[in-house]
Amino acid sequence: MTDLLDLREDRPGPRPSKRLPKPVGLLVVAVVLLAIVGGVVLGGKALVGSFRSNPDFEGSGSGQVVVQIRDGDTARAIAATLLDKGVVKSIGAFTEVAADDTRSRGLQPGFYQLREMMSAEAALTLLLDPAARLRGRVTIPEGTSVEGALELIAKNTEVPLADLKAAAGNPGALGLPAYAKGRLEGFLFPATYDVEPGTSAVEVLQTMVQRYDVEAETVDLVAGAQALGLTPYDVLVVASLIERESRIDDELPQVARVIYNRLEQKIPLGIDAAVLYGLGRRAGGLTQSDLRKDTPYNTRIKQGLPPTPIANPGTAALLAALAPSDGDILYYVLADKDGRHLFTADYDEFLRQKAKSQREGIF
Repeated sequence: MTDLLDLREDRPGPRPSKRLPKPVGLLVVAVVLLAIVGGVVLGGKALVGSFRSNPDFEGSGSGQVVVQIRDGDTARAIAATLLDKGVVKSIGAFTEVAADDTRSRGLQPGFYQLREMMSAEAALTLLLDPAARLRGRVTIPEGTSVEGALELIAKNTEVPLADLKAAAGNPGALGLPAYAKGRLEGFLFPATYDVEPGTSAVEVLQTMVQRYDVEAETVDLVAGAQALGLTPYDVLVVASLIERESRIDDELPQVARVIYNRLEQKIPLGIDAAVLYGLGRRAGGLTQSDLRKDTPYNTRIKQGLPPTPIANPGTAALLAALAPSDGDILYYVLADKDGRHLFTADYDEFLRQKAKSQREGIF
């Protein structure tokens, strides 16, 4: 018979243990956990990134597109305009780039020359470049008449001459001071102006009149005229005559003194630039027939000031009209080819210099 003990001895014994040493096991567990966590994080980032990605073009684009940024436009509004014009591929691409660049807060309203299919970054860079902003720049020299100013504006900007003439013909819409009494000559201040595409003729002339207002306030025209016993408009007329008579700033107060002395003594001013203005001309010689023509601007035969300015004077001429030099001078004549004049109270000296200047071909 078989013994129970024999039966137990026939069963297989327990398997030997395969456990790793304790330190090595912990290390393996840690590596596995890190791998799992890393995979979750990377996967999550990839998932989030897929939701946040914004379609964007690459490169600097091609062709030409004119884009307008309006006053008060947000980055999103600008992005919408760029998308509509085919400049950027998505609103999100531009707003994301703009959010990362603090300079985008300084974008100015205006018209800009961009390109089609630009990366959002390239589009923002170009918008921040002053050279990309479209402007018509026009310089109105001192002593230019209204007619001459309108021609210069039309030549150097996109504003049609016909529109400018129409605007000038309605001076009541231009914001002239009350003492202008609806007369535009003298109030288009000579300076350099940037005229953006889309600016109307009325807006251009309003800007020039506003600049006049600033300069008139700076030189204290109203109070200065009152101190001279004149109206602001009279001073503006005098300033226009001064502007047309000399190109040299330090002579302007002397020209003013001659004008005021002649007015006081009731002597015709004899200013040929005014005679030319009355004839509808800006330059050239005057014949005896011209000098006899009875126009309100013929200061050879009429006493007093002409009825309006004959040009648009600058700041130096306005200051000279308000602060003439001292003295009893009544005459001046061109004395050299640099444009300087002889000023004198002696008529005979005036005649001698006039003859000398003519012999030397100065005029």
